[in-house]
Amino acid sequence: MPELMDRPQPVTFELERDLANIRSLNRWFGSYRQVQHFLSRWLKPNGKARIMDVATGSGDIPRLIVDFARRHDISVSIDAIDQQSSTIQIARRLSTDYPEIEFFCANLFEWNPVANPKLDCLKQSDLSQPYDIVFCSLALHHFSDDDAIRVLLKCRELSREHVLVADLRRSRWLSFGVYLLTAAIYRNAMTKTDARLSAARAFSFNEMHELGERAGWENFGHRKFPTGRQAIWL
Repeated sequence: MPELMDRPQPVTFELERDLANIRSLNRWFGSYRQVQHFLSRWLKPNGKARIMDVATGSGDIPRLIVDFARRHDISVSIDAIDQQSSTIQIARRLSTDYPEIEFFCANLFEWNPVANPKLDCLKQSDLSQPYDIVFCSLALHHFSDDDAIRVLLKCRELSREHVLVADLRRSRWLSFGVYLLTAAIYRNAMTKTDARLSAARAFSFNEMHELGERAGWENFGHRKFPTGRQAIWL
């Protein structure tokens, strides 16, 4: 059964409330700190980077990246994709002050960045790997094992340098914690349903490592992060 936010739907109050809850969870339970940890390693002051964000939701991760880049005088250009058109509508509305970000309603497996006119200035040799960094945050558990491997392969294909795939780490205490949070604080029906499904469907630490190996990633990093998070990266 797909999560409720993965189903085609118009922009509704419930969807907007769910996306706001996700932003709150990302802020207070580790996703922002996790991404900033890698930004501080991969982006250099006065540098520049082309970045892609996969399954961007309401675009909070790209906005976080731009805020970080602005503070450190880094020039960034971000393509953010999501398969839900209603979610992209919300992300665009929330990002009007962020011209560095361009949002697309697109399926990752069909994404062809070469068709983006902004990339015309790239050298022909760069077109197969137009991004310096590809981020995929809290999306992998939405896929089956085989499709999760396809996600890792596609992210690696799109990046010339770095990839970060961050997700939940399945455990009993994570499921228990999510149950309590969605019973006491995040009680929106969509958030409650999807959060509990996500905790149940998340990959364990060993399963995540195996996915990286099966995708042919070599010498990749993999570690646990606080509040039931994990990440693999190149």
